[in-house]
Amino acid sequence: MPDSYTNLLYHIVFSTKDRRPLITPEYQVRLYDYIGGTIRNVGGISLALNGTEDHVHLLAKLRPDRALSEVLRDLKANATGWMHNVFPSLKNFSWQRGYGAFTVGQSNVEEVRQYICPAERTPSEDFLSGRVHSVLAREWNWLQRAIYLMVGLSPAPAGSSEF
Repeated sequence: MPDSYTNLLYHIVFSTKDRRPLITPEYQVRLYDYIGGTIRNVGGISLALNGTEDHVHLLAKLRPDRALSEVLRDLKANATGWMHNVFPSLKNFSWQRGYGAFTVGQSNVEEVRQYICPAERTPSEDFLSGRVHSVLAREWNWLQRAIYLMVGLSPAPAGSSEF
């Protein structure tokens, strides 16, 4: 087979250092445009991008020739420098170390997109969002516990993390 086909879809979550509420509406649109451009520059496709003042959710299709950790390391480092240059008042802006990343099946892309970028929701969509958040919370708890074990700390109690 001369060609390879991949469909590497990730729901990525990362936050500001100490979950400081620095991504205000004043900065949000330009920061998200920058993040989307960074994903495009590494050959990826940003399918959904949103968040709150202290964290970002990104649904992206990435290429197989770049490690996810490398893409996120570069994205966060470059976005930090960009924020410092474009918004001098945010000279203390930085991202928290680490991230959450969850693979997404093609059949679930629309559910995750709706979770990340909610429009006017119907009651059934609120239920769906809760279901997606529940799955992500379970995965986040597992990841957090695994990290604690890897660094030799007692695992955090189940259910202790938040998005």
